[in-house]
Amino acid sequence: MSGLRVPVIVNRDGGTAAALGEALADSIAAAFAEAGVAIDLRLVAGCDVKTAVHDALGAAIVVVGGGDGTLGCAADILAGTETALGILPVGTRNHLARDLGVPLDLPGAAALIASGAIRPIDLARANGEAFINNASIGLYPSLVIARDAERKRLAIPKWLAALPASFAALKRIRHHRLRLDLPDSSRDIVTPMLFVGNNRYALGAGRLGQRAVLDAGTLSVFAVASRRRLALVGFALRMLVGRVDRGDDFAAIGDCPTLTVEGRSHDVDIALDGEVVTMTMPITFQSEPDALRVVAPVDRPA
Repeated sequence: MSGLRVPVIVNRDGGTAAALGEALADSIAAAFAEAGVAIDLRLVAGCDVKTAVHDALGAAIVVVGGGDGTLGCAADILAGTETALGILPVGTRNHLARDLGVPLDLPGAAALIASGAIRPIDLARANGEAFINNASIGLYPSLVIARDAERKRLAIPKWLAALPASFAALKRIRHHRLRLDLPDSSRDIVTPMLFVGNNRYALGAGRLGQRAVLDAGTLSVFAVASRRRLALVGFALRMLVGRVDRGDDFAAIGDCPTLTVEGRSHDVDIALDGEVVTMTMPITFQSEPDALRVVAPVDRPA
């Protein structure tokens, strides 16, 4: 790596970053010093990540620290440019980092920035809004809204807020009547949740939520099996801890490069990489093959 300083932009508000507090900057600086990488470190509020990444455009690599929602914000800016995204996994679940094989510890992640390979992966969009992992309509956005409310009200971690959030969300659960327009067919479904993944997601035991490749140029579409409210309690809890059952919980819709979803509601809450936004129907999902350059292990296929 050249002697130029690498921009490192960290969302100080979320996940591990918030837990480390004042020690965060020192820990990051030490990790990159050990890796022999000179950095220009900025700790910013979550709402300022996009601006900070935009300011760093033109650098060979911009390292972004945060969870998957933060990385999605950065990816939206970096997509289609020559600037590569380096990942500092200081979020809660770090799904993209895991799928890419990025070490989850700071020294390992910093060492990868120094020695890794730059390769393209796919990005996905919902009505133009970028996501790197997945998007969902229905139950999961409701759970996230309820969980965040409980987390703020009780000042407890996300995982602990999940239980009361599940029951709160299920009190308001409703089944969505949706029309799915795929390139070669259309389907009318009734479901409490629609899931759209950026590339193919595994649902088998031991590999739940993992992606073998990130450059297949496809979306993976699943609908949650329609069922009564009480039966959804178990599903909601399994979903939040990553233990859903492929056979019982989902009905596969298929893989496709683009998908349009229509419904009876004018607006709908949608979770993009775990961050909830409101969108106007219809919603068009689209894969953008090889849109994002990332730093990944040399021996790890994208």
